[in-house]
Amino acid sequence: MSDLPLRSQLAVALGRTAAKMSRMAGRGDGSVIGGKVGLRLDPELLTRLAKDRKLVLVSATNGKTTTTRLITSAMTPLGEVATNAFGANMPTGHVSALASAPTARYGVLECDEKYVPMVLRETGANIVALMNLSRDQMDRAAEIWLLAGKWRRALEASPQSHVIANCDDPLVTWGASTAKSVTWVAAGQHWREDSWCCPECGGPLDRQDTDEDSDWACRQCHFRRPRPDWTLQGELVTAPDGRTFGLTGLSLPGRANRSNALIALAVVAQFGVPPEQALPLLSQVTSVAGRYTTVEHEGRSIRLLLSKNPAGWLEAFDVLQPAPGPVALSINAQGPDGRDTSWLWDVDYRILRGRPVWVTGERRIDLAARLEAAEVSFTVVDDIDQAVMAVPQGHLDVIANYTAFQSIRTRYGRVV
Repeated sequence: MSDLPLRSQLAVALGRTAAKMSRMAGRGDGSVIGGKVGLRLDPELLTRLAKDRKLVLVSATNGKTTTTRLITSAMTPLGEVATNAFGANMPTGHVSALASAPTARYGVLECDEKYVPMVLRETGANIVALMNLSRDQMDRAAEIWLLAGKWRRALEASPQSHVIANCDDPLVTWGASTAKSVTWVAAGQHWREDSWCCPECGGPLDRQDTDEDSDWACRQCHFRRPRPDWTLQGELVTAPDGRTFGLTGLSLPGRANRSNALIALAVVAQFGVPPEQALPLLSQVTSVAGRYTTVEHEGRSIRLLLSKNPAGWLEAFDVLQPAPGPVALSINAQGPDGRDTSWLWDVDYRILRGRPVWVTGERRIDLAARLEAAEVSFTVVDDIDQAVMAVPQGHLDVIANYTAFQSIRTRYGRVV
């Protein structure tokens, strides 16, 4: 930190002070306000803090916070790692993360999809991990093919960056295909409703799925799935050298987290951390910013699941307790969530039939209308406490979108 210009040192110091005051006031962990103050004083602070570090940017619509945490854990043998562990994934959060670990040689930064070009330009990141793209907050981020196009241009202009990309997602493949160097990872694509058309020419994509592999190709042009370097079949990972490793020890549940773990293995391998060393470190991650955490309250075991968009709900359903386990659903539509709740109609809620379901949140009536159309029985309640206390003592899964999740997480004990 001492080699920073005096103005940058002052920006860091005042940013830390602002972050500390925010924490003392109970306004969060201070990452955003600390970075905002720092950048206001020194607009080039992110570039200066990133200098001489080996950086990883992690971006996707879903799973980037979890994957960032997994990569960070697996990189601990290399030394201290700077990271924005709690999801402050825009430049303000990146500044705070790097400033808080001035001696860390490595950095793993979750990056909002929209900010990838800007952050890549300012940091020159060594590795860019791209996992999935699907509709999310369209009133803020616009159509996802526009995002993929921005990724393409940014990666073309950053030849020093090596990309780890999920080749099972056609939009991610298209977005990554201009990079000079790419490791293709077959991490799966469970939500496909946003990628039936070729992003290259607009033609239809033909898909072929077998027990051993998945493939896709455009019917009208050359665009097709690249040959993967890393693959995932069930709980079995195959590395580029042909060796196989099991993910049975992974603590985080569900197929989405197996995909996240595969991306993490591919990333850390670029830094010389082999799978046999990384896997035990991945298993140490049991919860991520409250996701998948179980909290105890009045004899109830409440498991918290975050789902922000149709793809995320599909993955949340994958890890629900077996029917007829009870479920509480909470939906808001504040700025961080996106104001438009029409995406609820893209989610297939029929899987909840036969379960006791409670509905809450600021937009509970929107969700109730959708459940009624899906012929799912439910009870509308004013707040999450009513839902929790209506459940007999035992297990309750709670699925909530972003601001609803944060509110519930705070209500029942903020956990990491």
